[in-house]
Amino acid sequence: MRLKSNLKKRTVELLEERGVRLEDIAELTHYLQKKYIPKLTMEDCLTSVRAVIEKREVQTAVITGIEIDMACEKGLFGPELTEMLTTDYPLYGIDEILVLSIVNIYGTIGLTNFGYIDKVKPLIIGEIDKKGKTEGKCHTFLDDIVGAIAAAAASRIAHGQGD
Repeated sequence: MRLKSNLKKRTVELLEERGVRLEDIAELTHYLQKKYIPKLTMEDCLTSVRAVIEKREVQTAVITGIEIDMACEKGLFGPELTEMLTTDYPLYGIDEILVLSIVNIYGTIGLTNFGYIDKVKPLIIGEIDKKGKTEGKCHTFLDDIVGAIAAAAASRIAHGQGD
């Protein structure tokens, strides 16, 4: 049981170490759902983000992806993989595959939300993308992780609305 609490703690720590607060993800969640639920509050979104973070498959995906980004920054991979990761090579795709484990928790709404947010790159996702390019950081997995958590949280909210 100790591993479970350590995974959640480490998940949040890694996000924060990489400059992402749960409130940032809640803002993305609000961005995705405000059109459909006009009275949606930031607190509702933060509650949903926290619920998504509670899921073990989310925790393991977050830890795995961020650790890969960090290992790349330390030069622990061969030149081809390093180049693909540092440039967020469009045909790499493993970053998106990893986060599908997060997105799929709440069904197809999560998938469509993720596709949209990954393409548009609003709010913190745009900031992460820009920092990755201007500060020499590897955020290949981080931007998709953040988008996937927000998409899953938005889907969770949508499912709670009923008809």
